[in-house]
Amino acid sequence: MTKPSRTAAYRCAECGATSLRWLGRCPECQAWGTVAEAGAAVRAVRAGPVQRPARPIGELDPDDARARPTGVGELDRVLGGGLVPGSVVLLAGEPGVGKSTLLLDVARRFAAGGQRALIVTGEESPAQVRLRAERTGAVHDLLYLAAENDLGAVLTHLDDVAPGLLVVDSIQTISTDGVDSATGGVPQIRAVAAALIAVAKQRGIATVIVGHVTKDGAIAGPRVLEHLVDVVLHFEGDRHSSLRLIRATKNRYGAADEIGCFEMRENGITGLADPSGLFLSERAAAVAGTCVTVSVEGKRPLVTEVQALVARATSGGTPRRSVTDLDSGRVAMLLAVLARHGGIAFGEHEVYAATVGGLQATEPAADLAVALALASAARDAPLPPTCCAIGEVSLSGDVRRVTGLDRRLAEAARLGFTIALVPGGQTASAPGITTLPVATLVDALARVAGLRDRLGDPRRPVLRTVAGR
Repeated sequence: MTKPSRTAAYRCAECGATSLRWLGRCPECQAWGTVAEAGAAVRAVRAGPVQRPARPIGELDPDDARARPTGVGELDRVLGGGLVPGSVVLLAGEPGVGKSTLLLDVARRFAAGGQRALIVTGEESPAQVRLRAERTGAVHDLLYLAAENDLGAVLTHLDDVAPGLLVVDSIQTISTDGVDSATGGVPQIRAVAAALIAVAKQRGIATVIVGHVTKDGAIAGPRVLEHLVDVVLHFEGDRHSSLRLIRATKNRYGAADEIGCFEMRENGITGLADPSGLFLSERAAAVAGTCVTVSVEGKRPLVTEVQALVARATSGGTPRRSVTDLDSGRVAMLLAVLARHGGIAFGEHEVYAATVGGLQATEPAADLAVALALASAARDAPLPPTCCAIGEVSLSGDVRRVTGLDRRLAEAARLGFTIALVPGGQTASAPGITTLPVATLVDALARVAGLRDRLGDPRRPVLRTVAGR
């Protein structure tokens, strides 16, 4: 029998990747200064016992991985139908965005279905959570609450309660004595996450883990945490707005590009099945510098208004360019395309561009609307109020095709729009809306000018009929 040879190894504290020599930058997660020496013994690996024998895939029961609806429709949309027994979901978001309130409602609905739910909080006292539950109507006999910071105590609660749903709020506050590290440190988070995931898989407990985020919006802790869990959700929202969005960046049980829309109210968080009207301004007449487009998030089309403001710079130096909830790189490109092909110069003007309602319209299909809004602001010439624009603009000034045009047009028509500028050569239609194909950005500007001449002054008061509103 050969002796095990011991050699020095280096491990990244951020993602856990190992290397045979020290590196200033981890080659896996690209983090600086996280690689440290850790002794590693290289031993021959022998065959050992297995937990479950291998079986033909056709003999496995797919019902074991069927999603159970949570009762919150917008969350189920993002999860792919609901929570799967034994799955582990990581929900991250900024402080105060409403993570705990949403999960309290989910746990109450789960308990109302006849199964026990357990919430383990390491940040609040039981009395604080009880007050929130009373305010939001989330009190139920099968909903259990525990305030713990020790992993061993959490496992004991699991043995006593035997829940079908476990909510851990948050993983950065749970620690274990088996790891010599501060609470919230990378080794602690990795050890606690591994233990909770193992218990969830063994007992078939649907588990939701709340995670903190750093100041740049990334999930705090090791990146390996996102690899271990089954679903990664980001809860987003502006503190000055009641709108909340849940985005999936990883989902083993469904699409990873869906979003869920919620509204924060005094009595809790309410799902918005039809949020398109939130992203439109309420006004009686058209205003220069605005144009409406239809974005697609997952399978959901959302009518979004783009606003632009062009003003002469009042001081020397480089004119300011400010972009909110749009792709700043694409906005800069559209300014150059408008100057080169549309004859609209912005060199001495400050430019501001944003969306209404806090929805991010970063997909290329919003290019045409952004360009028309910028041109409208520069020329102080409003677009017709019932007109929308959909299309990608290239560097040559061509309007390129987009995906899901039929769904986009149907949503625009449902909200009362009657005219849509669409990419030339792309066939699509919807009842109640007239499509105007444009091959280039110059064609689109000419179409808009023709609409103004035909329809008259768009600043006159108009009424927009929104179906179902």
